[in-house]
Amino acid sequence: MPRSQSARKPRASSQSRIVGILAAARELLAEQGVVGLSIYNVAERAGIPPSSVYHFFASVPALLEALTADIHRAFRACLQVPIAHASLRDWRDLSRLVEQRMLAIYASDAAARQLILAQHGLAEVTQADRLHDIELGQALRALFDRHFPLPQLPDDVDVFALAMELGDRVYARSVYVHGSITPRMAEEGMRVFDAYLGLYLPAHLPKRHLPNTPS
Repeated sequence: MPRSQSARKPRASSQSRIVGILAAARELLAEQGVVGLSIYNVAERAGIPPSSVYHFFASVPALLEALTADIHRAFRACLQVPIAHASLRDWRDLSRLVEQRMLAIYASDAAARQLILAQHGLAEVTQADRLHDIELGQALRALFDRHFPLPQLPDDVDVFALAMELGDRVYARSVYVHGSITPRMAEEGMRVFDAYLGLYLPAHLPKRHLPNTPS
């Protein structure tokens, strides 16, 4: 992760430099994929010396871990967009809405597709993605509980995080075969997401009269 994520918040100039570095890395990922990424071509694209990139990111995996964190912030933010409670007939309406928002992020962000769905073989990035999935799963569970009283769920399995990971495997297959998430495979991914959640959520889970207020 960037050195700036230590105890103190980076100065505005440093934060601006980090934003520029990450933007350059995103462009290169979209054009060349993970394999073509290096500290030197990121520096060239950002218009700064390589030493400036190394100041914040000691290696390409550290840079990609920071990008992965940035992508997951976008996923978590999409869960915070208000949802019309009255429009939800059952929990599957909510799951479809959530998956559609996440699919929109994948569609608009080549870096998200490259880092989370493509086969890059970088263990550090894969581990970072899984750790962020835990946070995302907790946020998703809280969102579902806001609209539907959830039944007792297992303590040893993060049901919502695992449902997302299973759906992502379908999307990853589509990216590998087609270069993108096709409408057909998007539908299959949402079916996988719902099918796994359906092992734990009753088909006729009653909706709350009013949504819970987020804590």
